[in-house]
Amino acid sequence: MSETSIPEASSVTHPGVEAPASEVMAPPEPPPSYVKLAMRNMVRKGGKSLFHFTLTAIGLMGLFVGLAYLTH
Repeated sequence: MSETSIPEASSVTHPGVEAPASEVMAPPEPPPSYVKLAMRNMVRKGGKSLFHFTLTAIGLMGLFVGLAYLTH
């Protein structure tokens, strides 16, 4: 005897019969934006992000002070 698959009652559709609201598929959600992903990543890795921000700020200030000194 061979086994045959019987479709579930919820997956059977009949012409002219609308599916209940719970079975209607919602429109696909668009992928999150780059900014949203970056913010989520920064919150998750807060200490490392703050450390890198501090290093960048110190480096830029050093660059500006150095340029101001050289062009004085």
